[in-house]
Amino acid sequence: MYCSRSPIPYPRNEEYCAWYKIMDVYGFRPAALQKIAALSPTPLEKAESVEQLRILEYGYKIKLVETPYDFIGVNTPEDLEKVRAVFNHGKN
Repeated sequence: MYCSRSPIPYPRNEEYCAWYKIMDVYGFRPAALQKIAALSPTPLEKAESVEQLRILEYGYKIKLVETPYDFIGVNTPEDLEKVRAVFNHGKN
């Protein structure tokens, strides 16, 4: 329906809301990837800085699968360092 880096729906009156965190693992056929990569960024994609919105706004579908696992999102160089630390934990 919609992807954002902010909570949706926003807990305006602090009632319970359930959110999902998105872990992106893309799987495209080569022709589909070329089509999507050639599409111009959309207003919502630009506003949210979330590339999935381009796919949705152009009418394509995205399949999401729920998982019980948590993860570290990688959106900045600092995030990447956190992930590297997890993978290097215990290595000398």
